[in-house]
Amino acid sequence: MDSNSLYYSLELVAGIGHILTLEQRTALESSLVLLKKNYKFSRVLFWGKILGINGVYFIAQGRGEDEMKDKKNLYSLNCMDWFLLPPASDSMIEEVSKATKGRFMGDPSFVYEHQEIHRQGKGNEPVNEKAVITVTEEKRLAVSVHQIDAEVSVVPRGAFIKSPRGLVQLNRSFCGLSEAEARKLDNFLHFRQSKNMKKKSALDMGDWNPAMDYLDALSDDIPKGSWSLQFEFARKVCVLRSLLWFGLTFYHVPMTPQHGYIYIGDGTKNLDLPFML
Repeated sequence: MDSNSLYYSLELVAGIGHILTLEQRTALESSLVLLKKNYKFSRVLFWGKILGINGVYFIAQGRGEDEMKDKKNLYSLNCMDWFLLPPASDSMIEEVSKATKGRFMGDPSFVYEHQEIHRQGKGNEPVNEKAVITVTEEKRLAVSVHQIDAEVSVVPRGAFIKSPRGLVQLNRSFCGLSEAEARKLDNFLHFRQSKNMKKKSALDMGDWNPAMDYLDALSDDIPKGSWSLQFEFARKVCVLRSLLWFGLTFYHVPMTPQHGYIYIGDGTKNLDLPFML
């Protein structure tokens, strides 16, 4: 959610049960302004927080000229001091998947260890070699934020446009979805590089606008039923909740450009979802 409308936006997602204290809100409203200035971001989003056993990570995301590609994630333990997270590479994601399990500890310097035994040699005397994989919790945090963003970040159709140069930017003329449109998952899109566009037939893409229809719709997600869509606040606010990543909540006020999402959870994926539906 945009830091410029943080106080208002937090009220719209208060139904998730986890909220920020008055001290945390006040600290964020001032520190995110300085963060935007110091890093020269076009805008700053409060991404959410990941709950650890001994501490909490507050996550912010800075956006550049290209809203999709120019993104940097930062974390804080006190809502005031911010530290850059390293970009999540394929090798880092593989290491984290092998070495980490359970909940976050809340300490970015905490080290996870995983031992692998590789059998080498042939004949009657094979040799076993042990390889130890070590991963800091800071790397795990970077990977978790990257995966949540890639799998469940949501925007309404038309909120972002793609220019002829390929830049993804805010659509200044976006006035919001109608209430009827907001009741359909087809009008909510993943804010990531498209994965299903090449699978669409020419018939499906006949009425599409290339400036707006370049993202994957939530209705195409597998398994079906991984999103909960409800209207709250006297049916004035559309709220989407992910059942794959518990804690991800998206909101949109129909007929207004107000929209955003926030994640407040323990940073673990619900791998049991296919068996729950």
